[in-house]
Amino acid sequence: MSRFSSSGPSQRQLRVGEQVRAAITTVLQRGEVRDPLVENTVISVSEVHMSPDLKIATAYVAPLGAADHAKVVEALNRNARFIRKRVTPALRQMKYMPDLRFRDDTSFDNYQKIDALLRSPQVMRDLDSDENERDE
Repeated sequence: MSRFSSSGPSQRQLRVGEQVRAAITTVLQRGEVRDPLVENTVISVSEVHMSPDLKIATAYVAPLGAADHAKVVEALNRNARFIRKRVTPALRQMKYMPDLRFRDDTSFDNYQKIDALLRSPQVMRDLDSDENERDE
């Protein structure tokens, strides 16, 4: 039995995920993907999760300013094999080149919801009453 918990990704998964993220970002910045949806959209690659065997890379992307994120993510998934071929030189130290999968990053939406909740009148009222109690 292992004495290490498998609650999160390993250091190796995190390191390789960051290398894959940087390589995908470079390909997208250079405009190497010849798809109108991808070419005309600024895409932020926020995080890449690697499978434990490092054979699957799931990239979480946020198409900035795009009305329909699903179409941009679909376009990226259509071009995943091409992007994989373009990132290969940057990841040549890997034994196997991971398959790329793209998913919509909804974390920014979650941050906005939390910010809106914290700014709501009910929360502000509760915070004001806590400050008044401390002053007394």
